[in-house]
Amino acid sequence: MLWIFLAIIATALLYYFTVKPLKYWTKLGVKQGNPTPFFGDNWATFWKKESFAEFTKHVYDQVPNVRYSGFYQFSIPTLLLKDPELIKQITVKDFDHFLDHRTFIPEESDPLWGKNLFSLKGQRWRDMRATLSPSFTSSKMKFMFSLMADAAHDFVQHFKNKNEKIVTVEMKDTCTRYTNDVIATTAFGVKVDSLKERDNEFYLMGKEATDFSGIIKNLKFFGYMSVPWLFKIFSISLFSKEVSAFFRGLISDTIRTREEKHIVRNDMINLLMEARKGNIQKQDDESTSVDTGFATVKESDVGKAKVQKHLTDEDITAQALIFFFAGFDTVAGIMCFMAYELGVSQEIQDRLREEIEDTMRESNGKLTYENLLKMKYMDMVVAETLRKWPVAIAVDRICTKPYTIEPQTPEEKPLSLEKNTVVWLPIFGIHRDPKFYPEPEKFDPERFSDENKDKIVPYTYIPFGAGPRNCIGSRFAILEIKVLFYHILSNFKIIPVEKTTIPLKISKKSFNLMADEGFWFGLERLEK
Repeated sequence: MLWIFLAIIATALLYYFTVKPLKYWTKLGVKQGNPTPFFGDNWATFWKKESFAEFTKHVYDQVPNVRYSGFYQFSIPTLLLKDPELIKQITVKDFDHFLDHRTFIPEESDPLWGKNLFSLKGQRWRDMRATLSPSFTSSKMKFMFSLMADAAHDFVQHFKNKNEKIVTVEMKDTCTRYTNDVIATTAFGVKVDSLKERDNEFYLMGKEATDFSGIIKNLKFFGYMSVPWLFKIFSISLFSKEVSAFFRGLISDTIRTREEKHIVRNDMINLLMEARKGNIQKQDDESTSVDTGFATVKESDVGKAKVQKHLTDEDITAQALIFFFAGFDTVAGIMCFMAYELGVSQEIQDRLREEIEDTMRESNGKLTYENLLKMKYMDMVVAETLRKWPVAIAVDRICTKPYTIEPQTPEEKPLSLEKNTVVWLPIFGIHRDPKFYPEPEKFDPERFSDENKDKIVPYTYIPFGAGPRNCIGSRFAILEIKVLFYHILSNFKIIPVEKTTIPLKISKKSFNLMADEGFWFGLERLEK
């Protein structure tokens, strides 16, 4: 009898913790798919049967013809937004109800993650956003442009020095070395050449911090999502001790050296040091500036509020590390997909090169910041790359106070969201919805021509997120991409080689958007 009783108890507990939570949306009258006990809708990604991008498209498509639907990240109910007006309502108009991201890693477990801009909540996030915003204005980008151009020149020169007609490269490895060098010089004031010094510590630490292909990192990620309380108890951090120690030491030494020698450098660390002293300058006026492109997000009034003054060295390290974390791998990923699309679409590449050559003549061979940003076709190609391959596959928001989504169709009824409800912006799904983008699998820069870009429905193009909590580094990322491809295409043609996989297959092993067998292409030297 005891065994029967224990079996009944075990079955009841199993139902309560693994099955009952998956009925959450159904009880609220929200349509959902067919989640699996414990895994929710994540079973295929957990077992590496589909990539995170494919998972996002799957949950986006599983309930058609609705403004929103429900799905489950393991046992966590998540509301997926599909309607552009609803996305605007939640991310902009009613932003105060959806101010925060979901807690991914508790601050107690990993302070360098918990204290960065992405993870901060409420007023702490507002203060830090206002503190960092002046680092990413057009005037700051103009200063960083020359540093990026130097890194891009060194990048191209490295391959020109090989004196080979065609140099075969794996673009992910190559582009991360470029983004590493750009971040090192623009944010940390460190000069490195990662193509020459392949094992420099700055690059190796960046590789370690952003690599999500290993079993340990993946187990950590799924653990944070499924049993965050357990990971909090054991203070399991995302970054290794080596990575944390390296960046803490780098920032600490940089701050001490600059203070002792009165070094002033127009970069992020200097800005945060000045903010700590209360010397931060008011954000410059962007109203008359030439912006970096169609995909550039606009800063809200949050970024113009009062800045944070009580900053510790760890606060500064956390911001520098998240900037490195985002820029090292994410921007390099965008470059890889752009190289792929240009490599398999030679007519698009040739047209872009013609614009580059026209710009070279206009600049008398010396590229300027203003002339780069006037390149319309370059911007169209970058915008379409970000449409088809948004490396920010999805972003979330947390309902910070009770909120009701009012019905707009006869099938809907008022939906009351409790505090801490997770809301999702499925960027990859929206960008590949044929309702918004006909032939979504086709790479077509003409979608963003002067004649067509006004036809794009607002809030269906959100590669850097939406609302005040969008990505602060969009200007930086877009400029960095344009600078590199200007220099590459003025010297080389990107061509497929024997190891190139066409069509590209998304890797199911990596959480990040990545090609299954890498991005192998040839750089064919142009005859001048």
